[in-house]
Amino acid sequence: MLEVQSRLCTGKFSFRRFAICLVPLGALALGACTTGTPAGPGEFNDPYENTNRKIHSFNKSMDTGIYRPVSNAYGTVVPIAVRTGVNNVSETIDLPRRVVNSLLQGDVETGVHNTFRFLLNATLGVAGIFDPATSFGVEERDTDFGETLHVWGVGEGAYLAVPFFGPSNQRDLAGDVVDLVTNPLSYVLTPPQSYVGPGSTLGENADYRYTFQDTVDGILYDSADSYAQSRVIYLESRRFELGIPSGGGTGEAEDDIFDPYEDF
Repeated sequence: MLEVQSRLCTGKFSFRRFAICLVPLGALALGACTTGTPAGPGEFNDPYENTNRKIHSFNKSMDTGIYRPVSNAYGTVVPIAVRTGVNNVSETIDLPRRVVNSLLQGDVETGVHNTFRFLLNATLGVAGIFDPATSFGVEERDTDFGETLHVWGVGEGAYLAVPFFGPSNQRDLAGDVVDLVTNPLSYVLTPPQSYVGPGSTLGENADYRYTFQDTVDGILYDSADSYAQSRVIYLESRRFELGIPSGGGTGEAEDDIFDPYEDF
């Protein structure tokens, strides 16, 4: 599902690894530039719908057979305090990547904010297990390279259903590829410390699937057309997140827009 950061490009940096990541990035970003963002509220660009529906069905079967039972077992067996600690570690490890994207967007204030949050949680928070930064008023601020591309003027491109990752679009998929290689910690940590990031991310995603199981199950299994429902929810919530006007809105991101695919 979307944004399960499997870190396919983590480990020691090499030009070959970097080049492999940039090949799909270039193609996807070019496609996003040419297709752009639909102009009207509620519109979408889905030229690959037939293929997307097949991938969606595959992802749905993976959720039925693996994601849902594993997340239910994780949420039932692991105490909530432990799950919260795992989520905090995952968020802390992800902060340097957010700092990089904030700076690339020209948002120095958010870059400094996230740097301070990382330092607080990595030290006072005992390697990120706890979240003292929020208690000090340094709240979580998320961003990614898909948003960076949006700031740079790249359109969202065509809607995509990505195997194992779920709903996306050309711009955000290109952003996900870059995000895999832009976290500075990927080049600093070595095994076994480097395994903490992917492990905590998997735990966070399992906890998210467990916590919002009723909503996710309603979309995937109770709706008349789970593909169309997933597409609408993803595109509309992503546009709200980026501050893109939709449905007559003001263009300001709304905190109460729920995207069940955000961390999958």
